[in-house]
Amino acid sequence: MQTSMVHALYSNFLGQAPQWYKNAIIAFLVINPFVFMLSPYAAGWLLVIEFIFTLAMALKCYPLQPGGLLLFEALFIGMTTPEHMKHELVVNIEVILLLVFMVAGIYFMKDLLLFLFTKLLVRVKNKVVLAVAFAGSAAFLSAFLDALTVVAVIISVGLGFYSIYHKVASGKDFHHSHDHTQDDHIEQPKREDLEQFRAFLRSLMMHAAIGTALGGVMTMVGEPQNLIIADKAGWDFVEFFFRMSPITIPVFVCGILTTIVLEKTASFGYGAKLPELVRAILEDYNNHIDAELTKRDKAKLWCQGIIAVWLVVSLAGHFAAVGLIGLSIIVLASTVNGVIDEHSIGKAFEEALPFTALLAVFFGVVSVIIDQGLFTPVIDWVLTFEGKTQLIMFYLANGLLSMVSDNVFVGSVYITEVTTALKHGHITRDQFDMLAVAINTGTNLPSVATPNGQAAFLFMLTSAIAPLLRLSYGRMVLMSLPYTVVLTLVGLGATYLALHDVTDLLYNLHLIEHHSAVMAEGGSSH
Repeated sequence: MQTSMVHALYSNFLGQAPQWYKNAIIAFLVINPFVFMLSPYAAGWLLVIEFIFTLAMALKCYPLQPGGLLLFEALFIGMTTPEHMKHELVVNIEVILLLVFMVAGIYFMKDLLLFLFTKLLVRVKNKVVLAVAFAGSAAFLSAFLDALTVVAVIISVGLGFYSIYHKVASGKDFHHSHDHTQDDHIEQPKREDLEQFRAFLRSLMMHAAIGTALGGVMTMVGEPQNLIIADKAGWDFVEFFFRMSPITIPVFVCGILTTIVLEKTASFGYGAKLPELVRAILEDYNNHIDAELTKRDKAKLWCQGIIAVWLVVSLAGHFAAVGLIGLSIIVLASTVNGVIDEHSIGKAFEEALPFTALLAVFFGVVSVIIDQGLFTPVIDWVLTFEGKTQLIMFYLANGLLSMVSDNVFVGSVYITEVTTALKHGHITRDQFDMLAVAINTGTNLPSVATPNGQAAFLFMLTSAIAPLLRLSYGRMVLMSLPYTVVLTLVGLGATYLALHDVTDLLYNLHLIEHHSAVMAEGGSSH
């Protein structure tokens, strides 16, 4: 009786996850307390590695459950405290609000997004041009919107394309309800087309995800840590862009060139073409939508377009926290769409809330990193260097840590340490400005190497589209690899060559402005 009960408990534990995976999580839970008793520092790094393992196996088991168990044990044995975890959640409340409200807001604009991107996909038949269009548009949007918002848009579009073909390939019409997670009703050769279509969408999703990094590094609103860095440095939108441009513009150009090369060479999982059968179905869908559009449908699309303009303007002007702007999108878009019952509104939150819970667990792991001082030796070591070597080491240290941890956390920790060094007189203001640029580019560019480096990548990995497109952690790392190498090296070279020249130019511009102001007052410039 007891044996059967234990077997039943084991069977229920993590559900349908592989047995080896269950055993690994149990082993982690058993080992961690003993390691913590021997060395809290080693136990902290072990926990980070274990958490990354749960992220890497996201398609075997959603990381919330195993990662949450590891965090709860860490809280229980004293690796961090609930109060510190709450503090991290409060500090990052804008990111949480962004996930809760902005992603749901995009759900109510999916008709417009699918309409526009279907036109793009149908009319642009050259895959290289299409890939550049996806990467470029994602970069442009991410310069004004948060990368998570842009990825939410891309995921909605990808899911729309996938569900359209899957529905027709299963023998149903466009208006029928359909479960697109099951391939049982799809026969050859449609199944072969489905696999090629998956590869096609995978490449577009990854190009767009990289695009969010290319654009997100350019402006103070592109990534959450950019806002923190701009605030500490006292830079406005224009100065932030100008200071970053010697690095970000060459990186953007080389990133787009990399997109072209990958599609031309069909390497690293790129280059898949849209099957003709799938194109025909999407063209039929496009014609069907055009024919079926009523005046009410057209009114919805126009209203959603106006709301999209409000979204871009309000985020670019930073009128409020991103999440609050997302809440306004929910109210406006659901109102003009006529969605007024609670059940229909609730569907908008299904995609984002599991990831929000996972991100809360992640911030708990961040509190462990802080309490156990895991990054402190690296930061202290980097501050021992001087001049351009210090810039390079800051860039590389930020990049390496951002591959392991979240770039928001790494950027905020480093800029805080550098601000403290400036206040204590350990570095000059010019050094601070250059280090701030190195921190921003270092956290944004090399972090594309892994999904846990950027929240937008992690969101894509744990979204509904990842299992449909067979987009695993390992595959994302492989497809990001050429971009990681190019973006990191170009950013490193630009950091080394350009920053001193930009600082001198800005200093001279400030002198000219000061001299002009004094002369206008009729005084002396001395």
